[in-house]
Amino acid sequence: MDGISDVAVGVKRGSDELCMYSSPNSGMSSISDGASNGSDSKKLRVEESPPSRVLHIRKLPNEASETEVIALGLPFGKVTNILTLKGKNQAFLEMGTEETAVTMVNYYTTVTPHIRNVPVFIQYSNHKELKTDSGNQRTQAVLQAVSAVQSGGSPSSDVQEALAAASSPVLRIIIDNMFYPVTLDVLQQIFSKFGTVMKIITFTKNNQFQALLQFSDPVNAQQAKLALDGQNIYNSCCTLRIDFSKLVNLNVKYNNDKSRDYTRPELPAGDGQPSLDSTVAAAFSKDSNSLLGKIPGALNPLSLHVVVAAAAAAAAGRVALAGQAGSSGVLLVSNLNEEMVTPQSLFTLFGVYGDVQRVKILYNKKDSALIQMSDGNQAQLAMSHLNGQKMYGKIIRVTLSKHQTVALPRDGLDDQGLTKDFANSPLHRFKKPGSKNFQNIFPPSATLHLSNVPQDVTEDDLRLLFSNAGGTVKAFKFFQDRKMALIQMSTVEEAIQALIELHNYNMGGSQHLRVSFSKSTI
Repeated sequence: MDGISDVAVGVKRGSDELCMYSSPNSGMSSISDGASNGSDSKKLRVEESPPSRVLHIRKLPNEASETEVIALGLPFGKVTNILTLKGKNQAFLEMGTEETAVTMVNYYTTVTPHIRNVPVFIQYSNHKELKTDSGNQRTQAVLQAVSAVQSGGSPSSDVQEALAAASSPVLRIIIDNMFYPVTLDVLQQIFSKFGTVMKIITFTKNNQFQALLQFSDPVNAQQAKLALDGQNIYNSCCTLRIDFSKLVNLNVKYNNDKSRDYTRPELPAGDGQPSLDSTVAAAFSKDSNSLLGKIPGALNPLSLHVVVAAAAAAAAGRVALAGQAGSSGVLLVSNLNEEMVTPQSLFTLFGVYGDVQRVKILYNKKDSALIQMSDGNQAQLAMSHLNGQKMYGKIIRVTLSKHQTVALPRDGLDDQGLTKDFANSPLHRFKKPGSKNFQNIFPPSATLHLSNVPQDVTEDDLRLLFSNAGGTVKAFKFFQDRKMALIQMSTVEEAIQALIELHNYNMGGSQHLRVSFSKSTI
């Protein structure tokens, strides 16, 4: 293998001084990274060592493996050798070129590297190359696996598992402190800065929103993990916790709001969800091969600067990683049933995905309306879930508007009730930061979740109520405390209509029914 020759066994002397001694039979002389043991002048000389492709890594956790040390260098280029000093919690890593070593040191000066959640320290070594024991079969196997992966091949089965953490193109992402919804498009936008995102699958596990995201190259996955782990998507919330998945390939069957294969825009939506229209599908296909998604295996100074600046700015809370998709928060909704739709019905439906501030049905085009959400993220979420859904017999189209706000009619002007201001409505679902409603946002489905049900209301009462809303009730199920229930309509369109008609319905006294879409089936 390139860069590996017969070697000496390494030992460490003192807290800063490195001496490499030969094995008894090698006849090699010692090499030292300094002259005096532990002196201040020695420390200064080590810290001011000139650039070298050999890097000295200190303060490793006791259980750190060679694979984990190698993983530190993989995003920056080829790793050609490694020497670990287990008893001293140190290691030496040899990169393929001095340039990649310089890039690595510069990057880790800004972003502290961690192994097993322990910060480690990296500096140049006085060694210009490493000579390690060729008899160390485990080290050689790991390095050969690295070489195979970096050359586009596959590591042998006996070392594949050992290298998984360094070579998997699939990341497992957990979102902590999730005050705002995180969509597939938001994840794709963030992670595509580090390479070509091929597939994403999202799901909820242990009441946490999680995602599996596959890059085209394991190096890109390592870059993304280094830069984004621990960062916030939005200011002070939606924190990314990133690890490597044991999977090496994701199997995506459907392109919808829960999963997407960007290499196969022709996949069906499944589960009754609208598929991507041809223009959006073409855009996704094009984006997956754009320059934005093509970061080289070895970071160059320009791309490194962009990565570090973005991560540092996000950490400082100055920007959201995802940006503001449609920052105005205003949506244009078209192809409405103008005989049925009112500002109140649009407020109720779009209010499932954010706090609607204003609604304006266009005076000269009453099958279209402008809807102002609280922010661009809620607008993006509502658009992704409601575009292509059927409402009052017509498939509606939802796009981002060029308008920044929805204007109220001038004083004294009668606009026939086409414009409504809902800013102070008590029915907003997401006014409270961290509300549980953020964790229960689902695409329109035939099954509705009911809450705030009075104790004296029966199943027959609710079945009759929802049948009178213009639909057919297929199934019903009370929760154990009978304050909540699931009710399944025959179609998604009927469920949408029932939600519009019956959310906040007065059930008697001061109790108003709460209706939302459910991910469950009965």
